This record gives sequence, C-alpha cells and structure tokens, in this order.
Amino acid sequence: MLTAIIVAAGDSRRMGFDKMFAMIAGRPIIAHTIDAFERAGCVDEIIIAARKDRLDEIKTIVRDENLKKVRSIIPGGKHRQDSVRAGLDRLEAGASYVAVHDAARPLIMAEQIERVFEQCRTHAAASLAEPISDTLKYADNKFFVTGPVDRNQLYAMQTPQVFERRLIEDAYRSVYAENASVTDEVSAVERLGRKVILVPNQDLNFKITYPRDLALAEFVLTRRIQASAN
Repeated sequence: MLTAIIVAAGDSRRMGFDKMFAMIAGRPIIAHTIDAFERAGCVDEIIIAARKDRLDEIKTIVRDENLKKVRSIIPGGKHRQDSVRAGLDRLEAGASYVAVHDAARPLIMAEQIERVFEQCRTHAAASLAEPISDTLKYADNKFFVTGPVDRNQLYAMQTPQVFERRLIEDAYRSVYAENASVTDEVSAVERLGRKVILVPNQDLNFKITYPRDLALAEFVLTRRIQASAN
C-alpha cells in the first residue's frame, strides 16, 4: 500500500500570503495537488500535514472536491521535516511505501507519480528530478564570477519522493536522533548511505514560491484542462 504525505504547513514568507489557498484554474492550489494523488492509481491513501489554523479550510476543500483518498488532515510542524515526521507517525500498519510531496507543486500529474513509484518498487527509493539546463557559475561573497559549474549530471530535486516505508522511517529516526536538519527526504536517506534513483522529468512541476509563479501555473493548468477536454 502506498500512502502519500502532502506537506502544506509552510508559512509562505516569500509569497506574502498563504499560497495553498490561492486560486489557479478555478481551484485552490492545494486542491490541484491533492487531486493528482487522488487520480494516481498507485496511491491508496493521503495524509495532509498543514498549518493548524487552516485545517478546517482544507477539510472543507476535501469535502467539496469529493477527494475520497484523504484519510487524515493533521497539524504540521515548524519545519518541513517536522511535518513529514508527523505524517510518518500517522501511517497505517499496512502501508508499505511512502510518497512525500510539496503541496506547493500543483502541476504534478498522476502519470509522474506512478513513474516514480514504479522505480521505488525496484530500487527502494526514487525521486522526480529536473535536469539542469541553465549555465551555472560560482561567485565570491561580492558576487563576482569565479568559475563555471559543470552542469552535466546536475539535477534539481522535485517531489514526489517515494520510499519503502522502513527506509524512510529509519532515515527520519536517524535525523532526529542526531539533531540533524534536512530539506528533503532524499537528503535524509542519503545520510544512511543508501542510494536513491532519480526519475528525470521534462514536464513543468515547479514549486509555487513567488507571486509571479501563479500566472504561469494558471496558464499551464488551463492548457492541460483544455487539452483533456478535446
């Protein structure tokens, strides 16, 4: 059984307001995100870790959108890893695999979720990732360029990241036992010396971070909706 933990407890400092409830293509951002996991055939249930003061609003969205796979809507933590840990603590006994996804990535599609899960079933740990195409440079503390960065074999990490349950639980136990800090689950698993396979992604799956991202997400989702209707 695959359980998805959707992390939605961030404070949206760079956005200036709670981006989870910003409307794009006729629905709140978080509704688009949950719906992708709802439609993914490999996902059995969904846990949402959100800000304590927004839990009732998310419950309303889940009810109004008829999102049947959502089993728990729980308070998240101060940091991302705390929200993931809270989700791990709510896993059912039968959960064998865990997917973690940023709620602020509403462009994720069911097909991508399924691709990452299939790789996880073979390799125990897998993550969606985007190959770096920009020219990269090193710079000093005064912002003067000091040299090039070879972008070959460089990838920007995305979500979902999917793991065998025992592996991600062991990784998080180690993180907290050593009072460590991680920015994603791949980093937690790497600390155990375990390998994670990347699933290269050519489709847009950016994280909504700044107000400028809303217009682009609106455009992409609207085009997808129109294409599916034809």
